[in-house]
Formats: sequence, C-alpha cells, structure tokens
Amino acid sequence: MLTGHRSAWRRRTQRSRAARIAVPLAIPMALGLTLGVIFAVSSSGNATKINQTAAGAAATPSASASASAAASASPTAAAAAPAVNMSCAVIVPPNPLSAQGLATPWQLTGPNGTNPQGTGCTQANAAVNGTFVQATIINPRTGQLAVYNPLVITQGTTPAAAPVVPALPAGAVVVINVGNNGQNLTLLNTPGTNSIAQGRCVNGLNGSIFGEDSYCNGPRFFQTAFRDIARGRTVIPALGTTNAGLPCPSTRSFALVDQDQSDNVTASYLINGNGQTAQDTAANAAALGATVIKNPSDSLVLNSFVDAATGCTPFTAPDLANNNTPTTSLALSELQAAKDQQAPIALVPLNDPMTLVNNAFSTTKTNLYRQGVGQPPVSNAQVNDTPAGYCMNLVNVQPNFLTKEQTVLANATSPVAAVGNNLFTFLSARLSASFTNLNCANFGLKNPVTLTLDGNGVAIAATLSLTQQTATAANGGGAAMAGAGGTTSGATGNPAPAHHHRHGQKAGGA
Repeated sequence: MLTGHRSAWRRRTQRSRAARIAVPLAIPMALGLTLGVIFAVSSSGNATKINQTAAGAAATPSASASASAAASASPTAAAAAPAVNMSCAVIVPPNPLSAQGLATPWQLTGPNGTNPQGTGCTQANAAVNGTFVQATIINPRTGQLAVYNPLVITQGTTPAAAPVVPALPAGAVVVINVGNNGQNLTLLNTPGTNSIAQGRCVNGLNGSIFGEDSYCNGPRFFQTAFRDIARGRTVIPALGTTNAGLPCPSTRSFALVDQDQSDNVTASYLINGNGQTAQDTAANAAALGATVIKNPSDSLVLNSFVDAATGCTPFTAPDLANNNTPTTSLALSELQAAKDQQAPIALVPLNDPMTLVNNAFSTTKTNLYRQGVGQPPVSNAQVNDTPAGYCMNLVNVQPNFLTKEQTVLANATSPVAAVGNNLFTFLSARLSASFTNLNCANFGLKNPVTLTLDGNGVAIAATLSLTQQTATAANGGGAAMAGAGGTTSGATGNPAPAHHHRHGQKAGGA
C-alpha cells in the first residue's frame, strides 16, 4: 500500500478555513483542512484506500472527539511536520498522439526537471505526487471509441513491463488527459523535441497552470466526437435512472459535482517494490503481482462508487492495452454528460480553484480548461455559468439527491474511510468542503451540511438541509477578468493557487 501521506483529496481544502468551520479547531486540523482522494490498492484489487478530508462543514463532533485528537493537531505538532513538496513536472514523449507516442512512457520528474527522488516526484510516492495519463480515441470514419492508458514512469527508471503498442485506426483522433495526485504539475518537452506542441498539449494559461490537470488535443477530439454523434456514427448510451427512479448523475450533474468538477482520470497502474510501473492489464497483473495505484477523479467516484450503489451503468469502451476489456475514461464520462445531462447543467465555473488567476476569476483560463473536457465557453446568458449560480444549484440540488438516495448510499462502501464511514457521509463531507472552497458563503448562501464526526475526524452522520436558497450576490466580490496571454501549450510559470483539495487542490479526490 502506498500510504504515509495524506491523500490528494485530503490536501484539497488546505486553504485557511478555520474561522468558517463550526467545530473546535482541533477537528478540522485533524481532517487536514482538505478534500481530495488518492487511491492505493493492493494487488488483489479488493482493498482500496483513499484519504480525504472534510472541511468547511457545520460539523458536530461526537462524544468520542476527545482531547487526544486536539493534542495531535496542535500548532506545535503542525510546525514540526516537514514540508512536503507537491509540485512536480512530467516529460511529454515525442509525438504523443501517435501509436508509438502513446506507447512511450511519460516521465515524472522534479520541478523544472530536477532530481525526482530528491523532490519526492516519483511514482513510488504515488499518494503524494503520482501522475496518470489517459487517452481516449475515436475513429472518425466509424465513430468507434476506445481507451488507452499511456504509462508514466519515474525519470531514470524503466517500465516493469513494456507498454502495449496500440493498434490505432487510420485517421484516429486522440485526446490525452493528465491527472496528478499532488498540487502542481508542469509539462516539459522531451529534450531536443517539441513534444508539447506536437501533442497540442495545454497546461493552463500563460503564467498560471491549472494545477494537477492538463490535456492534449482536447478541442479537436471533442469536435470530432460531437460531429460523429450528430451523424449517428457514435452512439452514446443514455444516463438512465437510479433504482429509486431518479436521473442517474453524470460528471455535469449538480447532484454529484464538487469544487473542481471534470478533473483527473480513471487510469491506474501497477507498481513493484522497486518503484517501477507497468500498465494495469490482466497479463501484467498475473506476471508481476504488483500493487495498483490510482488517481482520484470525479469519474472514478461516479463510475466505481455512486453508479454501483444506485443501479446506474458507467459508459465504457474497449481498453486497447488490456485485450479490449471495457473500461472507463474522463472523456467518455464527459461525452455522456454532454449528450444526456438535463438542466441545470454543471460546467466548470469561474470560481473553480484550478481556473483562478492570482485568486481572481479568469474567463480565458476557465474556457481553456473547458476545451479539454468538451464543454462550451462561459456564457453570460446562462445563470448556471456564474459563480453564484453554480453555488446556488450545488446547495439546492445535491442535498436532495443525497437525501433521496441516502439508504443505498449509507449501505455502500466509502471511497475514503478516513473521511466518511460510508458513501453517504463521504459525499456529504465532500459537498460541505466544496461549499467552502468555492466561497459559496460570499453569495449569501448557507452550507446545507451538518456533519457528526468521531474522535478521528471521520464523518459518521450527516444532516442535509433541503431548504431552497437564492444567491444574493452576483459574484461574491470577485472580479471576473478576461485574462491575458491566450492559449498556452505547456504553460509554465506560477502554480495554481493552493486551495486544495487538490488544485489548488481538490476536494474529496474527485
């Protein structure tokens, strides 16, 4: 198990929020003041550990929240903790959109290409800085979709098993999405090449990266996919309904989104005791007997936990590295959401921590991020696109869904046992932290979640207010800015604001 540090989900809420949390200070400190998720799974595939913290909740500590918890979270102890580096870089292979490029490992390394071991930027340190790459492929002539997860290795190591070279159809259009369990990940060219430009890769706005996410060739892939969907070549399954008769949630549903929706990937890798990685395929698992590492993502929470609990079916496509076994991907989730999500539709908002520039709203950066997940640009004509509208829908829609599905969610496994003792309490804690990280209180809204925490800061009960609220402020005092600098291929410069979850960073790992 690759543990030893708080997960990415836990780190997501590391902004200063103590004054907003209606519990003794020791409780949120024990929670890590973050939301994020990191999956470290044993080779059996049955034991999943995700660390996430819930913050920003109107939480009620249970009787077991003793003085020992407060002592463990004291300022003295916090000051003694060594700083953990959460900023890394990854080297993009040449021609990353080609079959050979997909089969060439990406290389995780230290900031600006410094020593990976000395900075903790290794795949062996996956719980803190693990990096994952996922490609979704469309055949523009037939509309057929497929998935391939390119391997990421630590620079200076070799793969535990050679990656499979995918068989791509002629004219294949590929999107690559990159997720990271840390806080900031910068793309680097392979020395002597223009690999970032070759892949049409985007790391953020010039001088302001997204944080842990980036993508390659997003606009072209989604344009092709939407065209083939309109022509009937690509068939996207309907979201369907839950066993309770509710619409199944998607990555664009306010019933499920968090502070930084549509981020990270569903890719996983195998890792051996030497820190070498391999693609997570049946053949490699049988030959290597290695541990599985994963990337927290909204799609993973949806597909692996919420869908399973509520009776919904994830959208899958053949995995070209794993003998065409059906698998999920971020892009598949976004395609299904684009086709079938009904109003109100959640799109990456201006107050998403990953799209801020110097802690201010940026329409340009938000639109850049949206291009990588096939979402339309910000529109003043859509109230849901405003930060106030996003927060209002979040507090009005999600509590209703969680309450109506509470029975099945409460009987389902929590993605992060350190955050909630079941799926219902986990999602409630995640919602509460998202309310805080999106600064929803600035719009005259109230946190709809009241948590009961045990002595370890784990949510063991949650009460959700179903009172419908109306935002009373347009933008919470933040000034939306056009954002200068244009598109950025492999943007470098300032890291994303530290808001973590993750991304500044994310909440609840998804």
